[in-house]
Amino acid sequence: MQQDVINLLPDHVANQIAAGEVIQRPSSIVKELIENSIDAGATKIDLIIKDSGKTLVQVIDDGRGISNNDLSLAFQRHATSKINKAEDLFCLHTKGFRGEALASISAISHVHTISKSLNDPIGKSIKIAGSKIQSEDPVVSSVGTSFSVKNLFFNIPARRNFLKSDSVELKHIIEEFNRVSLAHPEISFSFHQNEKEIFDLKKTNLKKRISSVFGLKLINFLVPVKEETPLVKISGFIVKPSGCRKSRGHQFFFVNNRYIKSPFLNHSVNSAFDGLLSKDYNPGYFISLKINPAKLDVNIHPTKTEIKFEDEQSLYAILRSSIKHSLGIFQVMPSIDFDQDQTMDPPYAYKEKIPSNPIISVDSSFNPFKSEKKSYSFESNSKNAKIEFESENIQNTIEGFESELNSKQIKVFQFFNKYLITALPSGLMVINQKRAHQRVIYEKLLSSLSVKSPNSQNLLFPYEITLQQSELMYLLENISIFQAMGFDFEIDENAKLIKIKSIPSLFDEKKIDVLFENLFSNDQEFEAFSKSDAVSKHLSKAFAIPNGKKLNIEEQQELLASLFMCKEKNLSPFNRPIIVNFDVSEIDKKFN
Repeated sequence: MQQDVINLLPDHVANQIAAGEVIQRPSSIVKELIENSIDAGATKIDLIIKDSGKTLVQVIDDGRGISNNDLSLAFQRHATSKINKAEDLFCLHTKGFRGEALASISAISHVHTISKSLNDPIGKSIKIAGSKIQSEDPVVSSVGTSFSVKNLFFNIPARRNFLKSDSVELKHIIEEFNRVSLAHPEISFSFHQNEKEIFDLKKTNLKKRISSVFGLKLINFLVPVKEETPLVKISGFIVKPSGCRKSRGHQFFFVNNRYIKSPFLNHSVNSAFDGLLSKDYNPGYFISLKINPAKLDVNIHPTKTEIKFEDEQSLYAILRSSIKHSLGIFQVMPSIDFDQDQTMDPPYAYKEKIPSNPIISVDSSFNPFKSEKKSYSFESNSKNAKIEFESENIQNTIEGFESELNSKQIKVFQFFNKYLITALPSGLMVINQKRAHQRVIYEKLLSSLSVKSPNSQNLLFPYEITLQQSELMYLLENISIFQAMGFDFEIDENAKLIKIKSIPSLFDEKKIDVLFENLFSNDQEFEAFSKSDAVSKHLSKAFAIPNGKKLNIEEQQELLASLFMCKEKNLSPFNRPIIVNFDVSEIDKKFN
C-alpha cells in the first residue's frame, strides 16, 4: 500500500513561498505599502528608507487607518477589505485586492505597525517577525498608519545575499516611487534616504509633477494628448522627438491610475513616432488610460503590473491615432509645404536664353586599371613601447608579430564593420573592435586616476543634461572619481541639471551629446573590486566603438596599436575574449 506523501504546508511556510513572487526586493515593499496608503485615502505619504531598504522601509500616511480589530487580521493570508466575492475582480477600483502583500512582508522581515482609525479612541501597535506576532499594545497616535519593515530577508539568507548593491536597489526604489507619484499628482509625497531628503512633492497637476520628478527642462518638451471614446479615455503627455532619450526612463502607462507594463501599447506609441526618431532613441510618454474595469483583467501576475485588455486592437488604433493627432496639432510631424519660395525661381535673364547641349570633358589619361600602392605605417604613440604577451598561447600564435608591428608592413582589414583582421606568420588574427576599444578606454581611465592632473579638454560651450534622480545620485556618489578622470561638472540638484565643462581627452568632443546618453542608459551592475573600477567599466561600456561602426585605415591601426600597449590585451574589462587566432593548418583543413 502506497504511503501518503501530501502534507498541508504551515501558514508561515506558505507565506514565504508567496513572498518569493510578491516581494522580490526592497522596491516591492515600497510599492505595496504606498499603494495601501493610497487605497486608504491618504493625502500625504512619507517614505523613509535606510541602506536602500535593506535595513528599513517605513511608510507613513494620513489615511483612514486600520481599526484595532482589523490590524491583527490584516497580516493573515488572503485577508483583504477590497473584495468580497469573485465578481468584484471585474470592478476593481483599488490598487490591491489579493490580500497577500502584508502576509508575505511579515513572513520575511520584522514588521512594526501603528495605526488608528477615525472611529477608535486610541491607536494600536503590533510587532511581527517571521509571521509570528511578538506584541500587541495600545498606543496614542494620530489618524493614519505607519508601517516599518526592518531586516528584509532576515530568515532567508540566500535571498538577502542575492540583493544588489545599495545604488542599484535605491535606483529600483526611486523607479517605484516615481511610478506611484506620477499616477497620483493629487497626493503629496516625500522621500528620505538615510535622513537625506530626495523628493518633496506637493499636491499639483500632472505636468508640474513631471517637472518636479524629472527636472524643469523636460516641461518644455511635453505635448498634451487627449482623446475620449466609448472604449477609453486618454490623457497625459508625450515628449517631443527633440527631448527623447536613448534610455526608457520617460515611458509611463497608467490604467485607472495603476502603473502597467505593456509591450503592445508601447509598440503603438513607437508606430506613432515612426519617422521622427532614429532607431537608437525611444519615445517618451506619460499616458493615463481610463477604461471600464469590466473590460480588463488585472489578476494576471502578483505584482499587478500586467493587464489583459478585452479589445486590444481597438485600443492600439485609438492610442496611435490620438498621439499622431497631438503631434500634428503641435506641428511636430513633418509637413509638406506647397507654397513655393520665390527665391527658388530662375533669374529673369535666363528666360530668354536658348538652351544648348552640355559640353562633356573627358580625362584621357585616366586608367581605371591602374592601382596606387599605399603603405601605411603602424606606429604607436610611444616610440619605445614594447609589446608583451602574457598568454603563452597568444605568444606562440603571434610569434614574430612584434617585429612586423614596429616595421611598417602590417595591414589591417575591417570585416562586417565589427572585426579587425590581420595576418600572422602562422595564420590569421581576428580582433573584436568593440571589446578592444573597451579595454583601451578602461585602462586609460584607470591610469588617469593615478595622475594628479589628468588630460582633459575644455568645452567651448558647457553642455547641459537633465538627469533623473537615480542618475543624479549616481553622479554625486562618484563625483570625485569622475573629476579625477578629467570630467568637470556644475550640478544643480534642484533642477536635476548638470553642466559639463570639460571631458577626458580620450573622448570625442563632437559626440558629447550621445556620450552621457550612453552612460545613463546603461544601468547594468558590474563585478568590480572598487568604485573607481566600477565607474571605469561603466564608462568603457558606454563610450566604446559600437558594432557596425566603419573605421578608416588610420583608425584601425591606431586601435590595434593602443590594444597591444594595454597590460591585458586578450580579455575585455568584462572577461570576454578580444582576440581569436586561426592557425594556417586549420584553414588548410577546410580545403581538404
